[in-house]
Amino acid sequence: MDRKTYNAELASLRELRAEITAAEKAVATAQKALDKLTAQRARRVSGLAAHEDAKADAVAKASGLPIGDVVRIAPLLDPTPPAVRAAQAEAQVVPAQAPKAAPASEPATAVAPALTRPAVVVEQPAPAVEAPTETEAQPTPAAPVAAAPVVPAAPAAAMVRSAAASGPRELPTLPEGPAGDRFEAVTTGLVSKRPNFVQQARSTVFLDAATGELTVRDRVVRLDLGARTPGEILDAALHAAPGTERVYITAGAPWHDGAERYSTLKDAVAAWLNTPSERWTTAVGSGRDKLAGHFVHQRQPVGRYAPAAAPDSATTEIRSVGEWFDPDGADVVTCRQAFTLLWQALRRHWDDAVLLGSPSQTGRDLWSRTIPTTGKWAGGYPVLSEELRGLLHATGGQGRTELILPPRVPEQLPALVEYDRTFAYAKHLWKSPVGTPRRITAATFAAMTEQEQAKALMSCSHWNIKVTVPQGWNHVGLLPAPVTGDRAWVYPSQPGTTFTTWAGGAEVHLALSNHIAPWRIEILGGLLFEDGKPLDEWGKRLKAAWADLTNLSRIHADERQRTAAYLASRAVRSVLLFGLGGFAQRPRLVSGTTPLGEALPDGVEILGQDETVVTWQRQAGFRRDPYAHPEWAAYVWSGARAALLDVKYREGKEVIGHAGALHAKPGSVVYFGTDGMGLTERQPWPYRGEPGDYLLKGHLTGPIEHPKSQEEYLKLRGLGRAELAAGGER
Repeated sequence: MDRKTYNAELASLRELRAEITAAEKAVATAQKALDKLTAQRARRVSGLAAHEDAKADAVAKASGLPIGDVVRIAPLLDPTPPAVRAAQAEAQVVPAQAPKAAPASEPATAVAPALTRPAVVVEQPAPAVEAPTETEAQPTPAAPVAAAPVVPAAPAAAMVRSAAASGPRELPTLPEGPAGDRFEAVTTGLVSKRPNFVQQARSTVFLDAATGELTVRDRVVRLDLGARTPGEILDAALHAAPGTERVYITAGAPWHDGAERYSTLKDAVAAWLNTPSERWTTAVGSGRDKLAGHFVHQRQPVGRYAPAAAPDSATTEIRSVGEWFDPDGADVVTCRQAFTLLWQALRRHWDDAVLLGSPSQTGRDLWSRTIPTTGKWAGGYPVLSEELRGLLHATGGQGRTELILPPRVPEQLPALVEYDRTFAYAKHLWKSPVGTPRRITAATFAAMTEQEQAKALMSCSHWNIKVTVPQGWNHVGLLPAPVTGDRAWVYPSQPGTTFTTWAGGAEVHLALSNHIAPWRIEILGGLLFEDGKPLDEWGKRLKAAWADLTNLSRIHADERQRTAAYLASRAVRSVLLFGLGGFAQRPRLVSGTTPLGEALPDGVEILGQDETVVTWQRQAGFRRDPYAHPEWAAYVWSGARAALLDVKYREGKEVIGHAGALHAKPGSVVYFGTDGMGLTERQPWPYRGEPGDYLLKGHLTGPIEHPKSQEEYLKLRGLGRAELAAGGER
């Protein structure tokens, strides 16, 4: 192709771009008109329902809608006989938990063997009466279980009833036949590949919105921020530092200004982000994956703005440094130095490391640059089918958060001692599932030898199981049970309780092999992956960067540099933590507005409303994201939950000690919080400063009234940290 032909093709491409833009606008206009007409139809259907002779089939035929859609819009037209509806409602009060019956030639379940003989241990007696806790609503058993009724203690009764009212939640299972084949497949043409480009750094400044201090390279200037609206902040920052593309707010939280005027903090943040400005407009990006503009978060929002006179020009972001670390009073110079040290530490392990806007983006980008160039996965890691990603999203919980209430713990705590696992998730990256999973049915598992079963459970796997808490159990729950309500998962521990759930191999193996008593686990089905190391190199480099910064925070002679190094080490933790969460790739949330009084789209969550419109959001499925790997996130989260209960200390291959909740006395564990816990007494757990070790973080001397909510516990935890720091203990 010569130069003349090249220029002609460019001109033709520009014309095609204009045609595409015009077509997109036409489609958007048509869609808007269609939405309006659809809303009008919904209003008319609702109006017809008021007529005494209205029938669903006639309205459906006239409207062109299925009868089911007509009934959903106008429930009064439901043709189901009242007696049948009443029977259905009664059946829904106690939803069945039993798995669907399998063919006679294949057993419905296969009982997993206890993997070790329980050790003889001396345990503190359990309380005489044990009740479900706020976070342990007992699911309806899948089979009848003879158990005496339990009366909760009076101080916790209301909380227990609230949790119990949420009820069990039914989880998806693996379908049979051709529909099930999609759960053993990957998405065609979607692979995680190593990038062939270098990220470009963005010009960044740091602003204390309380004092107006702004760092511009190696100098500090003081700005007049006016009323601290986004437009005024951008005007002042770009006047002092032309070309700025990102502004990190280190203190002052201007998005909370006037929050008392709004019903929720989220509403206040949204109003601040959208403050009208003559000079700035919301940036919407370009291309197929247009950004929705701002990201509304109560404490770490992201505002994306473009000049109103040139909305297609460069975008400038306003972000919170809290995405990376809690500055805890550090000034803007120290915060900027923390980012410098972070970048330098990462560059020692990645020649092309660049700090992107968030730790999640940075973590995923750094991981992509560790994808192997040789070996089986040199071409990249395949992305699982959308069906399988949806299953993992629905059945793979994150960190364990649980407040354990009296009488399982004392009303008056003798002390509140906090332990936190150092850089916890970094401990669980050495092995992860790769490739297409193999489906394991109950019959397949039953046909395995005991050795093969143990190996399957210790491999990268995800299991659909029926669980029974053993008689005589007097400790914390081991496996998550699904419930509706604010908490998606609880951890039953009442002896005899039976529930159906999904859990990772690490948790199932622990339930079968713990040193107190093996739980009864019936395998309903599962997914067995190939063991691989897709996160191992990424984790090793991040651990090395974290270790460098942690050591620097201890030995540097300058106090500001020590603080900056500590903050940078916390940022490395965020890169790993949120980078891992980015692999989970939750279903997209899309938002929109509907005129007040019109029918809302199906499946929406209302965010707010004013005099004219209702603002809503709803899930819109999964993107074709080449870096979507929920199997990795689910496996690491499962391992971390198991490590809250039992951790082994090793010297080489020899086990020299244990830690975790199961190695504390029954009745001494008060709280679980993702990678830490609160107890009533100190533990003899060694701390070596390595990822996964339990660090003593706080000690509040008692007696202390038991906290009745998570908020109360967190306040007590803060007091305990202050007391420990004041005592100079490590």
